[in-house]
Amino acid sequence: MIKINEAFLILEDAISPLKETEVSLQDALNGVLSETVFSPINMPPFRQSNMDGFAIALHNALEYKIVGEIKAGDENQISLQPGEAVKIFTGAAVPDSADAVMQIEKVTVNGNQLTLHENILPETNVRPKSAQISINDQALQKGTFLNAAAIGFLAGLGFASVKIYKKPTVGIVITGNELVQPGNNLPWGKVYDSNSIMLQSALRNEHYESVLYHVNDDFENTKSVLQKAISANDLVLVSGGISVGDYDFVGKALETLDVKTLFYKVNQKPGKPLYAGKLNEKIIFALPGILLQV
Repeated sequence: MIKINEAFLILEDAISPLKETEVSLQDALNGVLSETVFSPINMPPFRQSNMDGFAIALHNALEYKIVGEIKAGDENQISLQPGEAVKIFTGAAVPDSADAVMQIEKVTVNGNQLTLHENILPETNVRPKSAQISINDQALQKGTFLNAAAIGFLAGLGFASVKIYKKPTVGIVITGNELVQPGNNLPWGKVYDSNSIMLQSALRNEHYESVLYHVNDDFENTKSVLQKAISANDLVLVSGGISVGDYDFVGKALETLDVKTLFYKVNQKPGKPLYAGKLNEKIIFALPGILLQV
């Protein structure tokens, strides 16, 4: 029997990440980056207006001449002289010749004449170029979990695809002649199978899908189904049949299949007869068939 922290150390040493795969951003959600990515651009790539208002080239008066308009997405680059202004909208590129943006609530417009209600300091309401990130800076580190925010961040930098670790395929093997699937009549001596849906739900909560297998309390059937599950999956979870009862065949079947035991029995309650094994790069956990209580 080993301690819980010893079990974790053994598993950390035994488990390696799966191969990487390149996927589109649309398919990268809930993946884990297999490489550090760097920004290919400055973000924003230009000085950007934080307000609807007027971009102005400062001079010594509050009156300015309006010489144009810049909407978000406009590619025209207007050059302003001191005392000139352009109407500008949130998100639009601020001309390099403009010193600040005065919000529209603080001006009066009369034809092409603009009057500021107050003085303004340089760079007011202007988001600097590369304020969020500069070109070639680290965007996201290897090992980052890609949630919706991370996906949006990468899209904003122009990424169409990323490299992530391949998600493991998971097989769940449920043992026990006594089990009946919920929704069916419950004969005398039987219990409903709760562990399979619990394990599937726990995996789905961590963004993994699984395949379900059922075995009878029979050695040959147990061995056959385990062999199939191990062959088809990267990770196998076995529920029940790992103790030392007359009809607990999982341990013997795994030994026959040449699965190397990493540990068996952990100093914990419940769940002491916990088994972990490895066959090539496949990891197998055998869990006692306990019923969890909320």
